[in-house]
Amino acid sequence: MSERIRKGDQVQVIAGKDKGRRGTVLRVLPTEGRVVVEGLNKQKRHQKATQTVMQAGIITREGPIHLSNVMPYCSHCGKPVRVAVRHDGDVRERVCRTCGNPLGR
Repeated sequence: MSERIRKGDQVQVIAGKDKGRRGTVLRVLPTEGRVVVEGLNKQKRHQKATQTVMQAGIITREGPIHLSNVMPYCSHCGKPVRVAVRHDGDVRERVCRTCGNPLGR
């Protein structure tokens, strides 16, 4: 399931409090089945001052979102899409199921 979404992909949230919002994937956590998306699922954390982090206080950061709640966003179609994998010899390529254009890099 983690193959369909990679770091750097544009995704759209399809369920939850951030439904309909888009962002870029910062990290993929394949063992947990979650992704961290830039600017979405903000969580507050109480940070204690340490030698490495001198500033104490309440910090806001992105929390993980379950993979089932995000879909890759196809810039060509202009909407969230399902992913297919096309095999060209030894090369595996992720493509949009709607238009057939490659996704990501």
